[in-house]
Amino acid sequence: MERTGAPLQAVKRWLQDRELVGVRRGPNRAVMVPAGFLLDDGPLPALRGTLTVLSDGGFSDAEIIAWLHEPDETLIGGSAIASLRTGSKTEVRRRAQERAF
Repeated sequence: MERTGAPLQAVKRWLQDRELVGVRRGPNRAVMVPAGFLLDDGPLPALRGTLTVLSDGGFSDAEIIAWLHEPDETLIGGSAIASLRTGSKTEVRRRAQERAF
């Protein structure tokens, strides 16, 4: 399991502001955020709008995480999150809108 060097308060704020999503896992039910959602200085900037589209479409946080990591060879990098990390947010958001609505 990877940990971010970000202060706990910053991570809590990112979760509250919906810049990140996570799911509760493990024996202590800690909120875990996929490492691919983070850069060295904070959340992946292209992620926030995609989270909003999927949330507004009725996806739960667990469903959002699953969709972003679902293999899709038609996207750059092979998944939505990999494509976002390469800067292809327009195509990912277009597909998110199709799935969510």
